[in-house]
Amino acid sequence: MKPKSIQLATRFSLSALALGVLAACGGGSGGDIGIADGGIRGTGSSVGPVSGFGSVFVNGVRFETQDLNAQVQSDDGITTESELDEGMILRIDGEWRDDGTGTADAVEYDDTLRGEIESVTADPSGAGEFVEIVVMGQTVVVGQQTVVKGTTFTKLLSGSGDGLSVRASAWRQEDGSFRASYVGVIESTRDDVEIEGAIDDGSVQPGSFAINGVTVTYDSNVEFGEGVSESDLVAGRLFEVEGDYTSGTLHAREIEREDFRRYSRASDDDIEFTSTIQEAFSSTGSGAQTGEFRMSNLVVRVTEETEFDDGLTVADLKQGILIQVEGEFADDGTVVAEEVDLRESNAELEGAVTNASVNLSERTLAVGGVRIMVTPQTIITDDDDARIKLENLIGFYEVEVEGIEREDDNGNVFLEAVKIEREELETGEDDGFQLTGRLRGMNLFDIDVLGVRINLNVDTEFDGIGRDELQDRVDNRELPVVEVEYDRRTNGTFLAEEIELEEDDDDSSPTAITGCP
Repeated sequence: MKPKSIQLATRFSLSALALGVLAACGGGSGGDIGIADGGIRGTGSSVGPVSGFGSVFVNGVRFETQDLNAQVQSDDGITTESELDEGMILRIDGEWRDDGTGTADAVEYDDTLRGEIESVTADPSGAGEFVEIVVMGQTVVVGQQTVVKGTTFTKLLSGSGDGLSVRASAWRQEDGSFRASYVGVIESTRDDVEIEGAIDDGSVQPGSFAINGVTVTYDSNVEFGEGVSESDLVAGRLFEVEGDYTSGTLHAREIEREDFRRYSRASDDDIEFTSTIQEAFSSTGSGAQTGEFRMSNLVVRVTEETEFDDGLTVADLKQGILIQVEGEFADDGTVVAEEVDLRESNAELEGAVTNASVNLSERTLAVGGVRIMVTPQTIITDDDDARIKLENLIGFYEVEVEGIEREDDNGNVFLEAVKIEREELETGEDDGFQLTGRLRGMNLFDIDVLGVRINLNVDTEFDGIGRDELQDRVDNRELPVVEVEYDRRTNGTFLAEEIELEEDDDDSSPTAITGCP
């Protein structure tokens, strides 16, 4: 496993310096983000990835869908809740409450892209952080937080996948690529494809245009979406096109506005949405902590009343970062942010989960000595189509956890799980672990990473940095990111086999993070 600096060849980037502050200066409550006792918190639209079922969980809220008979508004072959998958980006119109429950008046899903994979390119650094797939001429970045169904991230990383038909639910990036929240293999789809993008310069002709080099033709039978007409088809504008694909040409049945429409204002003013940042925060007015940034084509305003996730600051609001915003539409169409929370993972863990380590009442589990908090926003998945809950981790399984390094009010470090992927545990593999996190303590005998104390001995290997230099950094109150491979010994303690300084994998990231004063 590799660190979550997420410097993905500028496709989507995460400031390692900013996340160092989050890792060092915690104080979180354990994952109950924005949830407290009380009444209605918002009425409007909630847009974000599905994180669970039993009704539908979106943005940490369990939305009841009983009155809808589990019906989903979609023209992409998904009509019921049972056909949804974790990671699919939904729009829910309704209300949500302070206790983390809500009521859905409407549930809407729309594929971002649907078509054949034309090429697969793995992370050129060799770190295994991401894969770029090209679907109908559109570049889609698949990372380790992406939910992958019908194939696996590992298979994509190995270069396989050409020719597979997939549907992708994703966020459009400023450079025109997409960051996938979900990628699922479907049956051959040449007669029912969907692409999204900007019309190419110089490509508009009577009855045709092009998106990223893909020729689109249409005739008088084409159906234009609400607010769209043929006169709107000009270079540079974003559209979504559905139709059939033959001989390199997409014959359009429908042409409508791009996926940003799912973030549009409802009849009510409140909005809660998860997305990546398109334009970084810039200060406005007299205060350095007030200003605005842009995500999902909405301008988000930060005021003195905006509440930030523990340790998060406006300096962390960089292009490409995945965050969640709850706010209210202003008269000018901007969103005034009430809360801003991080949804980007910055730590990792891999190893066996034991029956005794799963605590259903506290919503926690332990892997390799690391305490993991499962929240309503945690996605739990596996290679199959089964819907996984925390109780389904009880058994003989290995898990890979992408998460956010946190501290509780007592200074205890834990991992808030963003995504947990379950795999069958191979015989004899239950005592080996890997983790990536901030090195918070070190002496001659052991290290402290992600809240677990791991012993050192003369056989512990150091990669990318010498033991003395690493000790100096810790003594200087730096918090370097390290990857640790370690084993559990028969007496229950842990022993480090190898320690690797992770920032050296990415020259664009700083090699250490200054600790809190």
